[in-house]
Amino acid sequence: MSSRHTWVVRGSALLAGLTAAAGLATAAPAAAAEPVRFTTPAPTGDHAIGTTELHLVDSSRPDPWKPDRRRELMATVTYPADRHGDGPRAPWLSDAMADTLDDGLNSPAYLDVPPGSIDWTSAKRHARTGAPVSRWGGPRPVVVFSPGFTVPREFDTVLTDDLASRGYVVVSLSHTYESMAVEFPGGRIERAPQRELDPATMKTAIDARVADSRFVLDQLTLLAHGVNPDAGHRTLPRGLGRLLDLSRIGMFGHSYGGFTSGETMYHDRRVDAGINLDGAMASAFGFPEGTPYVPGEVVKHGLDRPFLLMGSELTDPVTGKPVEHTHANPYDRSWVEFWGNQRGWKRDLLLRGSAHMGYSDLQAVVPQLASLVKPEKVRALIGTIDPRRSVAAQRDYISAFFDLHLKGRDRHLFDRESPRHPDVGFID
Repeated sequence: MSSRHTWVVRGSALLAGLTAAAGLATAAPAAAAEPVRFTTPAPTGDHAIGTTELHLVDSSRPDPWKPDRRRELMATVTYPADRHGDGPRAPWLSDAMADTLDDGLNSPAYLDVPPGSIDWTSAKRHARTGAPVSRWGGPRPVVVFSPGFTVPREFDTVLTDDLASRGYVVVSLSHTYESMAVEFPGGRIERAPQRELDPATMKTAIDARVADSRFVLDQLTLLAHGVNPDAGHRTLPRGLGRLLDLSRIGMFGHSYGGFTSGETMYHDRRVDAGINLDGAMASAFGFPEGTPYVPGEVVKHGLDRPFLLMGSELTDPVTGKPVEHTHANPYDRSWVEFWGNQRGWKRDLLLRGSAHMGYSDLQAVVPQLASLVKPEKVRALIGTIDPRRSVAAQRDYISAFFDLHLKGRDRHLFDRESPRHPDVGFID
């Protein structure tokens, strides 16, 4: 496998190894006496936030991974809430999800820490479960979020919760039987089977993701019209449907979720603006030489609506030199071609010193585990950038993009590089 192929595939599927890692027969070091606890950073917007979950079943579509079943999904809806409302803070990971993911997260293939040394249930989100919907400000723009390949939606709340606190309804998806694990009502866990990351698998995944995203938009339309789309008809926060302004829809995603955002926009004009956080936009990458290159339709045709690229710095596994993920670097042919075909508003931002998984909650979590995690593991996951500056920059540019294109509010953050975010470079 060439270094470029390694960069693209491992970059878009870094967490895929967690599923296999749980079954490795590798001797593990002894557990720490007291598990390390961690927190999530507080959102920066003006709104308190609430959260609820939707169990959605597409009765018209066989599951692409298990055709004998109907496609079912879990979505987390995070929204501006009444500041005086009550409700417990939502867990970052539930007990069941923590038990499911613990072995893989701790394994030598990933963090390489002793089993039981991290309390994955210690962290809480800043969103309150079932909190009353905000009564002020009217309907809010809706933004859909899609995580990276194999990544559960729970790993991306640092960005989604912050965006909700700035006045958006954010709907985060897990893509069942591709995400490492998805928890359904009653504690049922559906795991992803191990599979080869070949072009056929990646094509099935992107097609499923686009169909999932469009189906969720359909279900949000029902919700906005007063219908509860939850498969179990569980009680939802009162007024949630009235909070949805489906005339203003955005989408963003990390890694393969960034590809999902662009590809969904190409196929569904309901999505007005999108962001790709460090994701190659192809289901086969053309490496090593002689293997297929299969770009997405969004790459071949571009979009007539706004789209933002945000890339990281990676390390070439052969040369050890940094590689900038931008449209100006031929390492990712899909970004080069998309940039040339994009007809709508576009920007390409490079988060200097960052690594691929720095666009997930690991940017905030891993630094708190520094007493356990080896420095080389930290660098591989989140880079060398100051973690607080990284989180602040991501939150600021993502919200400024949607403010500009969904709210018509120009914060002028895209006019030029900002001294407020010295790690962010504009790529011409």
